[in-house]
Order: sequence, then C-alpha cells, then structure tokens
Amino acid sequence: MSMLALLARELRLSLRHGTDTVAALLFFLVAAALFPLAIGPAPETLGRLAPGIVWVCALLAALLPLERLFGADYEDGSLDQLLLCGLPAGAVAAVKAAAHWLVTGLPLLLAAAPIALMLRLKAELLPVLLAGLLPGTLVLSLLGTAGAAIVLGARRGGVLLPLLVLPLAMPVLIFGAGAVEAAATGLSPRPHLLLLAAVMALALPLCPLAAGAAIRAAAE
Repeated sequence: MSMLALLARELRLSLRHGTDTVAALLFFLVAAALFPLAIGPAPETLGRLAPGIVWVCALLAALLPLERLFGADYEDGSLDQLLLCGLPAGAVAAVKAAAHWLVTGLPLLLAAAPIALMLRLKAELLPVLLAGLLPGTLVLSLLGTAGAAIVLGARRGGVLLPLLVLPLAMPVLIFGAGAVEAAATGLSPRPHLLLLAAVMALALPLCPLAAGAAIRAAAE
C-alpha cells in the first residue's frame, strides 16, 4: 500500500466520522466566544488578547479527535494490518498526522480568521496570525500524533494525552502569539515565524519516528 492510498483511506474514515471535525470547530468557536463574556467587550482589551485566545482555543480543539487517531484501528485489529502493508511504521504515523491536519488543523486554520475578527483583532494583523497558524497547526498535528501513539493501549490514555502534548506545544503557542504581538508593536514578526518554522522542521522527522516506534511497541 502506498502512502497516498493510506491517506485516502484515512480521509474516507474521517468523512464517516465527520462529527469529530464539527465538534472541534464548535469547541473552537464556543471557547473563543466565552472570553469576551469573562474579560468584557472592550475592543482594545479583546484585540490585544485575541492572538493568545485564538492560539489557546485552536490548541485545545486540535486535541479533541486525537484519541481516535490510533484507538479505533488498535481496537479492531486494523493497526496490525497497517503495520504489515509494506510501509514503515513511521510512514504510517506520518500519514495519520497528515490526515489529522487535513480534517482538523486546516478547518481550524480557516475558522481562525472570522473568530479573530470577532475578537476585534486588527485586520492588518490577521495575515501574521494566519502565517503562524499554518506551521503551528501542522506541528500540533505532529505532536498530537506522537502523543496519541505513546498512550496507545494505556489505561486512562485520554487523560494522559493532553498532559503529554500540552507542555510540548508551549513553544508553538509562545512563538505564534509572539509574532502577532511583535507586529502589533511595530516590530518584525519574522524571528517568531522563523522559530515556528524551525520547530516544524524539527517535528517533521522526529514525531513520525517516535509515533512509529510507539505504535509498533503497542502492537507487539
């Protein structure tokens, strides 16, 4: 089986469970809408906090579908078949991460623009926010895939998964929100965006390898 065929399989399965994507988007919207109720509707305050709100809500929303990423295949025995399809375990994990980004990360990225404007983010800062979210959501998918593989088969894996992924995602959150903050104060967001790109370059090879080793250990 080729990686494209495996990706097509993952996307078909995701379409059958489209409620996962809808739930992530609804969580993103509802969580972001709670902040104005808590901190007040002042446009200046909301606009200043909007980048951090969007990043935190996107991070938490991306965690929602992760438990099913390997769990369903592990429970019905499909994971063993995937490991015997001729692809390395790391490649299987990379395809899982790509599918998670396409069905969760990409919709969250598209939803971020109207939510940021709803939170009174200045329109000229929106390209910087989206430029950070593009690599940022990909890194979240990679980290989430590795975390989901590590807790596969563990008791209370759904509880352990956020505790494992959230600390690792903190640099992404800091650099992403920092890029918008720098642009808002007249500084260049380029250093923060380059740091995000560096984190992505590091996560691209390492996370699938770690996830592949974890799913192979869980299947044995």
